[in-house]
Order: sequence, then C-alpha cells, then structure tokens
Amino acid sequence: MGTWLITGVAGFIGSQVAEELLRREHHVVGLDNLDPYYDPQLKRARLDRLRRQDFRFIPADITDESTVATHFADVEPTHVVHLAAQPGVRHALTDPKPYARTNLLGFVNVVEECRTQDVQHLVYASSSSIYGETSKVPFSEHEPADHPVSLYAATKRANELIAHSYSHVYGVPTTGLRFFTVYGPWGRPDMAYFEFSRAIATGEPIHIYGDGSALRDFTYIDDIVEAVIRVALRPAEPDHSWSAFRPNPSSSCSPFRILNVGRGQQISILEMIELLEARLGRSAERIFEDEAAGDVSQTFADVRDLSNYVDYTAKVPVEEGLARFVDWFKEHYGF
Repeated sequence: MGTWLITGVAGFIGSQVAEELLRREHHVVGLDNLDPYYDPQLKRARLDRLRRQDFRFIPADITDESTVATHFADVEPTHVVHLAAQPGVRHALTDPKPYARTNLLGFVNVVEECRTQDVQHLVYASSSSIYGETSKVPFSEHEPADHPVSLYAATKRANELIAHSYSHVYGVPTTGLRFFTVYGPWGRPDMAYFEFSRAIATGEPIHIYGDGSALRDFTYIDDIVEAVIRVALRPAEPDHSWSAFRPNPSSSCSPFRILNVGRGQQISILEMIELLEARLGRSAERIFEDEAAGDVSQTFADVRDLSNYVDYTAKVPVEEGLARFVDWFKEHYGF
C-alpha cells in the first residue's frame, strides 16, 4: 500500500485526508511547521486526533531545503499530498513575502524531492482563486487561467507551471487540484463562514465585504477528501490526444493533470449567513464594508473532468454541510 507523505498535515484538509487514509489502513507520515497564521491550538487538536492511530508526525518547514531532503529520504514516500501553503487572499496584501517563501520556494523543495525519490504521484493543492475575474462560468480547467487578481492566486498558478516543468523534464506524475471554498468541521478560523459563526454565536456584528451578493461554490470537506484520495490513487499520465496547436491547459503530453474540485453549485454570501443564523438560532447585525482587494465576485466549478476522471462528484449539499459545521462549532467551542 506504500507510504503517504502529507505536507501541511495539521491543516484543515491535510488532517482530514490523513485521518481518512489511516481509516483505510494506509501508512501515513505528516509534516507541518504549525505556522501561527491562525490558532496553533486548533492545529494541535487536529494532530491529537491523528496521534491516536498509527501515524507519524514530523515537525518541519518546507522552506528548509536540507530538512525536506532529509525527511523525504527517511520516509521514502510512494505518494505525496502537498497541502502546506501560506493561505489567505487578503493577508497577502499586507505581508506578501511568506507567500513567496512557502508557496514558491517550499513547493520547489517538495517537487524536487518527489523527483529524487521517484515518487509515484504528487498531488498538490491549487485553488479556484487562480481563475480571477473570468467572465466565463462555470470555471473550466480547459480555459486559460493566466490573470489572477491576488498574490496568493498567482503563487498557486505558479505551482501548476512548476509542476508541469517537472512532469515534462523529469517525468514526475503531478496533479493539481483547484479547490473551491472548502468548509466543514475542523475548518480554518479565518474563513468567512467560520468568522460569521463566531460573531453570530457571541452576539457581535458581522462584517461583509461588498453587498453580500458574491457567489461561492462551497465544497464540503468530506467531498474534498474523497476526491483527493481517488485522484492520488490514479497517477497522472500523458494525454496522447494533446496538441500544441490546440493546447488543453488541463493536461499535457507529459504526466500532468489539473482538476477542479468543487460542488458545481453556487450560493451567495447572504444566503450562507442566513443558513448559519438559522442553525445557530439567532440573527446578527450586518455591517457592510467596501469590497476587499483580491476578492472575486464569484466562483463556480465545472466538475465534469473530475467526475469523468475518477467517477466522483460532490455529494453533501451546502445546507447539510453548514449544519454539520455549526453542530461541531458549538460543541468544540462550548456554545
């Protein structure tokens, strides 16, 4: 069954992927530096859930080249799920350098070790944010995505290009997953649905950027995890129909793939707030702010490629997913 190495294992997606792999009796090693961008206590709590199982944790930073090389050589992974990153679109506006270090240098360190260790498949987190303010919806992997409107998005698009170069030159099988607004229990506290829930539960006003009409393709964490594992178990292969005269951005004549991972449905920010209010049993005062730089007006995944590739589509409706999140939130934080 091989050995799975997950970077960013204390993160939201990383911890849940690790937990599901362990449930399926895979050998899992996780790497994380417990960056304090958001509450490290939540990250430690996620790790505590994993430590109850046959799981090995390595505290390490992917920007340290020699450390990454040492651990890859020690672990000898067959599959790598690279989820470590500096997250957050808005934070990059005031503190851009960590995005270059972690999302660019860190990515190069990881993909280089995948090359030297002859890893069977590298699956890495891209983002729906790379589409920017495209006018063509739903967002398709077959369309160019070369005009990101945030530094975070630009680093994720750069990861895809770096991955392709390694797939082309060295034959490293790589698949980039463009995640669409991942949410659910054990989620990131800096995400809007999480911040809104905390404000509603404590009786504080909620701050909405724009008029609340922005549309998001919310994707529940269980659906994300299932997609990640199914894709990881199918290493990318060359697309023999690929043509330089009609290039398909989602594949290549090299072992390289790009896939959207979303639900393929939209909900407005205001509709999401109303669902949270209903589940929490109270309304919130709403304060509308100017639109934030780097935000986009909508995200909407075309998920046909994912469905055709691994026979999977998201199953959890947003109403059910948000209800599950609120129930976890109330229990975890004692509301």
